[in-house]
Amino acid sequence: MTYSPAKRLLSQRLPSSDKRRLAVLTGARQVGKTTLARAASSDLRYVNLDAVEDRAALAALPAREWGATVGRAILDEAQKEPAVFEKLKFAYDAGDVDFTALLGSAQIILLQQVRETLAGRVLLYELWPLCLSELAASGDEPHASLFAALVSSPRPVDVLKDTPSVLLADREDGAVMAARHLATWGGMPALLHLAADERRDWLRSCHDTYLQRDLGDLVRLRDLAAFHRFQRLAALRSGTVLGYADLARDAGTSPATARNCLEYLRLSYQAFLLQPFASSTMTGLVKAPKLFRADLGVVRYLAGSWGPAPGALFETLVVAEAVKLIRTLSLDAEPRHYRTRSGAEIDLLVETPDGVLAFEAKARAGRASADFRTMRHLAGA
Repeated sequence: MTYSPAKRLLSQRLPSSDKRRLAVLTGARQVGKTTLARAASSDLRYVNLDAVEDRAALAALPAREWGATVGRAILDEAQKEPAVFEKLKFAYDAGDVDFTALLGSAQIILLQQVRETLAGRVLLYELWPLCLSELAASGDEPHASLFAALVSSPRPVDVLKDTPSVLLADREDGAVMAARHLATWGGMPALLHLAADERRDWLRSCHDTYLQRDLGDLVRLRDLAAFHRFQRLAALRSGTVLGYADLARDAGTSPATARNCLEYLRLSYQAFLLQPFASSTMTGLVKAPKLFRADLGVVRYLAGSWGPAPGALFETLVVAEAVKLIRTLSLDAEPRHYRTRSGAEIDLLVETPDGVLAFEAKARAGRASADFRTMRHLAGA
């Protein structure tokens, strides 16, 4: 498997730098934002605001000189210097700058500054860890996604007509190898070029950097050890119905603190919540969301588990893939989970304008009629 920015699904949606646009690209650290932006707009000047001297220079630069001095540019870690947003707004509105790409890892700060200063002027994009169709690409374009085709079609059954009943039967198929990699190491691009022992070291280093820098952009925590403990618990519970009280008790903190910690994980693209399916005609449905970590490599590092993926981890892999595709391709779809108080559940429901699609994740080779019992019940409800 090799990595190329051209294989990223988002590369098909990013605006061309010859258009009059302001684009914001957010995502977790090391997910490939800089590589993608520089490949898509190689003609632009690159400014990294992680560098103190660059921040100081732009902070001191008069707004009227922005167009002549900075011009068309990629501004990396833009949230590090709030002054750039007002100056960019001035230059863009004056016609001195016609294209700028703003990159950042701290979602809440970057988007808050965009809303306050550049509202109505920007296009927003999210970059997630590599998904299966990107890893499985053999050329310079992503592998076709069956999930995206199903979700986008008004008649999903037609999509399945020419689809074999057993997918990826060849164990050496590129998609099988990509799935194994995702299930073990996750989707961070840098890991593709490292040996197994180096990958573990890289994940450790990436996590330490997240605690020291990305988390610091969001909040000033007095006890990083407590947050790390919460992080590990959240990793161990990926794929489970969220209970703040239980999570807080096991982490040795208050429910309010647990909520805050989970929000920090969500805002830094480390976790997401899968909201429950709701129906006005059905009773007995669980109304709590499910907690998922966004990348299996990070989950395995935090959990200290590198063996075959158990059921909850496999479910995390499947649901995360669906969410990444929906968000990356901006599909008109809402992912949900279905669970009743009696214990019946469906791992993933996807609501579309044309109906609801149901998906079940099983970490085994065969399937049984019982696997579809809840789906049949829901279809007849």
